[in-house]
This record gives sequence, C-alpha cells and structure tokens, in this order.
Amino acid sequence: MFAEIAKVKPSKLLVVADGPKNAVKLDADKVERTRKIVEKIDWPCEVLRNYSDVNLGCKKRVSSGLDWAFGQVEEAIILEDDCLPDSSFFSFCQELLNKYRNDDRIMHIGGAYVHLGRQIEYSYYFSQYNYIWGWATWRRAWRYYDVEMKMWPRIRQEPLLKGLFSEARESAYWRKVFDNVYNGELDTWDIQWEFACWINGGLSIVPSVNLVSNIGFGVDGTHTRVKSPLAELPVGHIGEIRHCPVVVRDHACDSMAFDKVFLPGDSLLSRIRTTLGNRYFYGRLIRRCPIIGEIWEKWRRG
Repeated sequence: MFAEIAKVKPSKLLVVADGPKNAVKLDADKVERTRKIVEKIDWPCEVLRNYSDVNLGCKKRVSSGLDWAFGQVEEAIILEDDCLPDSSFFSFCQELLNKYRNDDRIMHIGGAYVHLGRQIEYSYYFSQYNYIWGWATWRRAWRYYDVEMKMWPRIRQEPLLKGLFSEARESAYWRKVFDNVYNGELDTWDIQWEFACWINGGLSIVPSVNLVSNIGFGVDGTHTRVKSPLAELPVGHIGEIRHCPVVVRDHACDSMAFDKVFLPGDSLLSRIRTTLGNRYFYGRLIRRCPIIGEIWEKWRRG
C-alpha cells in the first residue's frame, strides 16, 4: 500500500499507528517493521505521526487517529494498511474533494465498487453506504462523527431507519448492528461513521470502477478473518471522470449492494430478490402484470 502512495508523492502525509498487543509476542516486531516502512520517503513531504505505545484496538485507535487528522487538515484521503489502491484512486478522490467541498449533501467519497453487475452511466453514483476500503472526506463532515453513538437510543425510537430502506429486513439488520456497536459488542469505528452520515442526511460517492482491493482477508485480519467474495477484488483505472448531473441516491444499486455485501447468499431466493430488485426488470414486471407486481412488492417490503 505504501508503495502506491509513494508513486503519487503527496506533499503531506499523516500516519496513524496502533501499538502492539501485549498477548501477541510477534506483534511488537511487526509494529516496528511497519513503522520503518514510513521512514522510506524520498520526496519532499511533510510527515505528521500519531503513534500509540499501547494497543487501543480498532474502535479507539482509528477513531482517535481520524479525530487527530482532521484537527490538522480540512480534508484527507484515507487508506488502511490492507487496502491496495489503483493510482487513479488518488486523482478520483482529489477531483471529487474539490467538486463537492462545499456541498453538505456529500459526506463521503469511497474508492471501492463491489461489482454489482449493473451498468453505471457515469463515473460514480450516490449511495447511502460509505465503503471504507479507501475513502476521503472533509473536516466539515467528520465533525458529526461520534464514536460512542450517543444519539442512537433516541434515534432508535424514531422511524428514521424505515425511511432509509425499501425493505423491512434491511431496517431490522441495521437496527441490530447499531445495537451491537452501541452496547460495545463490536470493536469497530466504521459503523459509527455510517450512523453519522445517515442521521445527518449525508450521501456517499461510489465509483463505477473498483479502485481499491482489500488484501487483508486472512487469519491476521481484525474483522476479515474469513475469506470472502469481496476479498482481493481486481482494480481498474477510472480515467476521465464523467460527473453525475444530479445528486440523487441510486436506490437500485443500494438494494443490490445490501444483498451482496451485507446479507450475501447463493440461495435461489437471494438471486430472485437481487434480480427483481433491479429497477429495469421490476418496471417491466409492473407494466406486463400489475397484479403480480403488486403482490411481489408487498412481499419484498416485508
């Protein structure tokens, strides 16, 4: 990952690192070797470091590190050590950081595209999901972040989640996830970022080409120990960016992403749901057989 950063030679680099786990003998050596990689900078670059001597864990280390980073800069492109980007990821993020810098509707620019099998007309689409395998944002958006999700008990009693999703199963899924994070049952930081974007009406940008591959699936992973179809996806080159003329969430892509990323499955039912979630297919179904379409829609929404 650092070799790819070196190719673009950023003028400012902010490095956040956790400390070694006390129970893991080899961890201290890995931490030390990793930090030495960052010393291999042979271009003019201001380097700011935020290193922890003790292991803070995923939740506290990433969140505190990003709090620190946005205390230093107004905007940033963010990569964790298991995310391998294509070179065009950086120019993609930079162009969109510039374009939407003052547009409060946009809170997140992602680099990952999970190959939904759906043709995207422009170079990106707008989503409610903020994929964090290579991403970018602004201080103006990060100021809404709360790692403890203190607003969740209040939001949980309101119909917000139902308004975000077309299906009851999606609402139920995210309610459970938010409960787990709020109750401290999941050591992570990114679900809180998703929550912050949602309760503030923020949209995310997703590229039409996958620009970042996650190479961190395996026994050493924190949350990615089990191999996944999303592991080590090939990356492409985005080329000249064709901007979306309107800022509107793509519900069809989000529905397909939910089935593929969050509740994946190879069952016949899953494939039927994915196919009928396609806006084009569903439109034809309604026109040709409105009664079946009406029955399907009621079932699909739970």
